[in-house]
Amino acid sequence: MTVNKIQTDSELGFDVPALPGMAVSDIQTPCLIIDMDSFDNNLRRMAEVITPYNVSLRPHAKMHKSIDVARQQLAQCNTTGICCQKVSEAEVFARAGIRDILITNQVCDQVKIERLAGIAALGCRLSVCVDNETNIDALSAEAKKQNVHINCLVELDCGAGRCGVADAEQASELATSIKEAEHLIFDGLQAYHGSIQHELDHDQRKTELDAVIKKVKVCLDSLAASGLNCPVVSGGGTGSFLFEASSGVYTEVQCGSYAFMDADYGRVHNRDGKRLDRADWKNALFILTSIMSTAKDGQAICDAGLKVQSVDSGLPVIFGRDDITYVSCSDEHGVIEDKQNQLKINDKLYLVPGHCDPTCNLHDWYVCVRDDVVVDLWPVSARGKAW
Repeated sequence: MTVNKIQTDSELGFDVPALPGMAVSDIQTPCLIIDMDSFDNNLRRMAEVITPYNVSLRPHAKMHKSIDVARQQLAQCNTTGICCQKVSEAEVFARAGIRDILITNQVCDQVKIERLAGIAALGCRLSVCVDNETNIDALSAEAKKQNVHINCLVELDCGAGRCGVADAEQASELATSIKEAEHLIFDGLQAYHGSIQHELDHDQRKTELDAVIKKVKVCLDSLAASGLNCPVVSGGGTGSFLFEASSGVYTEVQCGSYAFMDADYGRVHNRDGKRLDRADWKNALFILTSIMSTAKDGQAICDAGLKVQSVDSGLPVIFGRDDITYVSCSDEHGVIEDKQNQLKINDKLYLVPGHCDPTCNLHDWYVCVRDDVVVDLWPVSARGKAW
């Protein structure tokens, strides 16, 4: 048992859902399970897949919010630093000794900017995205005040219609402003197309990413014409990273969900027309749930409802079973269609969540399992760090 994670007086069922050495059948539910063999496989596979390309992996820690998961990812070859989405989230990892963090978001509030500079003061190579001049001025002033340097990536709007500038001229103007600002370093471009990641059809994803890559090339030409070197082009997710990696343009990819693989990503097809969760990646993250009622014919009720999972990308899938289906949920209950009345009270099921990121943020612990035995507990270190 790892004393610095699990206090020696931790109470099973109150402080923690499990203890190392326990059998899966004794774990308190509902809780998050990491199948360590599948998890290890996913990490190794990603490192191998990107090896032929001139890119590095910067895994997105917003997915898991776990120092332990991040350390496992960073131990793989072809991996450099992590991504975060919020300042408080990044600070959790920096305080744990992770020394290269990119915040793939704009940080504009003054208190947040002060803490952002404070992360750099910890000795962390800290990068952040920008898309406006006012933000550049505020970052520069605080970095100068704290005598640190902050790396900045100009964000391009690649199709999501959220943050980011629209064209090469705007990108070059901002890059020039960063270069001229005190205590700021122009690091490159953030070019992530988030909304295309879950497009099921491989060819449609390719068509849209081809357009993004073309846009990035135009921006690079514009930067070069302005005398600006662009060492970093960052982007790509689990659904698209091979397009970015093989482009000859991107220097790093930001995949996150590959490590766990949720139900929504699992439905996405690769170039061979096969589902990602059956060809490329293994399901490694599960909600372990128990049957609590079979009072109605053809139906069972489990203890995993809305409070332990996000259903924005669909309901969970019951792993390894095609004879029963999770059909609806309320706060504390999940309804399972069981036409043959096969399920019994206290039976345990593995649910593949529809969307891993917000699901993980609802839990305090990952229960790490190998060969049906609990081998460790990892805290969801940055849970709730949303500012």
